[in-house]
Amino acid sequence: MIKIFPTPKETVKKFAEELKLLIDKSSSKKKFFYIALSGGSTPKLLFKELKKNYLESINWQFVHIFWGDERCVVPESDESNFGVAQKLLLSKIKIPKENIHRIKGEDKPNTEARRYSGEIMMNVPSKNNMPKFDLIILGLGTDGHTASIFPNQIKLFDSENYCDVAVQPKTRQKRITITGKVINNSENIYFLVTGKEKSEVVAEILNKKGNYKKHPASYVVPTWGNVKWYLDKASSQMIEST
Repeated sequence: MIKIFPTPKETVKKFAEELKLLIDKSSSKKKFFYIALSGGSTPKLLFKELKKNYLESINWQFVHIFWGDERCVVPESDESNFGVAQKLLLSKIKIPKENIHRIKGEDKPNTEARRYSGEIMMNVPSKNNMPKFDLIILGLGTDGHTASIFPNQIKLFDSENYCDVAVQPKTRQKRITITGKVINNSENIYFLVTGKEKSEVVAEILNKKGNYKKHPASYVVPTWGNVKWYLDKASSQMIEST
């Protein structure tokens, strides 16, 4: 399903409304809601929207927060996905400390990938003998990467590990990412994408044309769940013309 909105602000507003509905559905049944957040500029807008309008209306007690990927930096770094979320949202909401499951980017990458795999295994419900998140939020790079699975590392979609170490091709920065089988086993997978610079790769993936098979995001094919694309007008402008 593709949903298009006029502006980035309107896109994250509607995304937040949908997120609240999903969390409400779980919390009304006294069930925990397991979510994996993404990094990037658009999630910053989402965190600000949630802080502004959903501090009290979402029952955060029933939410367990994970991350789809993390840069191998200290949590105080401006590059830390956890650090950004902590500053903009998590420090403002009433959520038990044990419900926040951060990737420890400051630790040795391979060791932390194994540890975080274990944390996911111990805390997230399973289906098909794999962790089953209620929602995984994904972004999209101009190179078609999602989470931290880059075009030269598409093999991570077939990894048997829940988490692996990835390397950003240009900067060579190490990152920790959840792998493709975990992503595709989620009940809901929501892409949150804004900006004209993303329009070409969005169109190639959604129209299955051009170099779409080179884009890791094109390998996000749910095993049994739902995938939705939340786009602003700018990022969706080439969908019909490719």
